[in-house]
Amino acid sequence: MVKKQQYQLEYLVHSSIKVLYNSLSTLSGLAEWFAHDVNIKNNVYTFFWEGSEQEAILLTSRKDDHVRFQWLEDSGSDCYFELKIKVDALTNEVALIVTDFTEPENLTESKLLWDSQISDLKHTLGSA
Repeated sequence: MVKKQQYQLEYLVHSSIKVLYNSLSTLSGLAEWFAHDVNIKNNVYTFFWEGSEQEAILLTSRKDDHVRFQWLEDSGSDCYFELKIKVDALTNEVALIVTDFTEPENLTESKLLWDSQISDLKHTLGSA
């Protein structure tokens, strides 16, 4: 099995922290930009896209700070994906830090997917 590598991406988001956190942490918020639909049952989140679905558990969350999920297929590993809100102390600019894991040969594709997802998020928030 190929070991996945961790990577981080940072995106400026023109939004209040509370509105951004709602988009990252609620079923309706996630369904607006991350997946076409999201359900939760027995602490398992099911994300639906056209013709596919994927299940994850919420590992940690802190209000107005971050959410961290782990795909069930990565269960038992150190792999996860995290969406963390960061506020610059000098400028008060809000940034979203994405931490994820992928196989080395899929790194470019994974980054492009996050670029697309975050573009959808920004559009939903009216910050595009």
